[in-house]
Amino acid sequence: MLRILVNAYACSPNRGSEPGMAWNWCVNLAKYCELHIITEGEFKEDIETALQTLPCGDKMHFYYLPIGGEDDARSVKIRKRCWNQGDWRFYLDYAKWQKRALEVARKIIAQQHIDILHQLNMIGFREPGCLWKIENIPYIWGPTNAKEAFPVTYLDGAPFKKKAFIYVKNLITRFQLRSSRKVHGAARRADTVIAASTDSANSIRKFLDINPIIINESACEPQTNGIERKGNTDSLVLLWVGRFIFTKQLSLALKILSKLTNINVQLHIVGDNNSDSYQEEAKKLGVAELCIWHGMVSHDEVQQMMRDSDMLLFTSVAEGTPHVVLEAIANGLPVLCFDTCGQGDCVNEKVGIKIPLTNPRQSVRDFAEKIEYLYHHREVLQTMSENCKKRAEELSWENKARKMVSLYEQVLKKHNVTTV
Repeated sequence: MLRILVNAYACSPNRGSEPGMAWNWCVNLAKYCELHIITEGEFKEDIETALQTLPCGDKMHFYYLPIGGEDDARSVKIRKRCWNQGDWRFYLDYAKWQKRALEVARKIIAQQHIDILHQLNMIGFREPGCLWKIENIPYIWGPTNAKEAFPVTYLDGAPFKKKAFIYVKNLITRFQLRSSRKVHGAARRADTVIAASTDSANSIRKFLDINPIIINESACEPQTNGIERKGNTDSLVLLWVGRFIFTKQLSLALKILSKLTNINVQLHIVGDNNSDSYQEEAKKLGVAELCIWHGMVSHDEVQQMMRDSDMLLFTSVAEGTPHVVLEAIANGLPVLCFDTCGQGDCVNEKVGIKIPLTNPRQSVRDFAEKIEYLYHHREVLQTMSENCKKRAEELSWENKARKMVSLYEQVLKKHNVTTV
């Protein structure tokens, strides 16, 4: 059995985003490999409880490394910075944590036979960890998110501070992709770099001069029971799910509604409880009566809403691989989205429609045109919904874990390594 040393800073059985992503990768890889996992200590209790319930739990060995060291109060403070996305101070401590993780990795290697080193998360390219500094053991990095830039044409209507932040961030991102020593060091050392999306793969080829493999960082959990979909005949029921932040482009979704004429459509909006500014915008656009605001609801409620809707309207322009899109596919819900980020890889013509990134005005017209077409061609939506089952299996954790194990085996074969 392969023995893999995994660096997964954020890992939890009870969270989404980065922690949930790492947990799902580890659980599914443990069906085929023995894993030694270095992780931060925030979710230790949850992990230890979950391991007792898993058939493969004895193949997952965790090494907890609190980011604040032995100072619990300091760890709590730094973790808050981590979950406050955009707080640059966190990355100073995160870089130090990775150096400490390197020492833990070396101790593990001194005591255990390790076939492959795998830098799993966090997926941002800026901090690739330090496992690449260990010699004589094959090394894999990814999936990693390395998109070159935020599409600035979609800053239309954003406040000056937001525009300035995005422009500066784009400059920094390109500089780091072009010049960061640790990024280029990790890329040169890696036997394989895995890109989290086609966009990321393009940046990696452009700036790091290597050809990555594309495997989205997240995956589907196909429904084991039959899905009962309620088809709507009178109106076309659209569902929008996401945080009320600029990159999700809820304003764009409202403008799309304002362009729809002579059709009966509803937009159910799930997100933050503070929707006052967007509700005011809906009134100004004359679409308030078409919007149903749900605020924050439970995960189970969102799943049911997916089964009761006709299409997921996903307007985000800056993502990793959005889990809500994967959940929609798992629930047989066709997706209308931009052809970018992870959704651009997950959604194909069999389960949805993708709109090219252009500019806000053109995008509003493009989205509206597709919605009106689908309103009058319900059989297309029905076919897409039926195709979702197969697509969910293709995008499943099980399928992706097998791809990763196959990649491990290819790397070892290249090194002429025989596993113990």
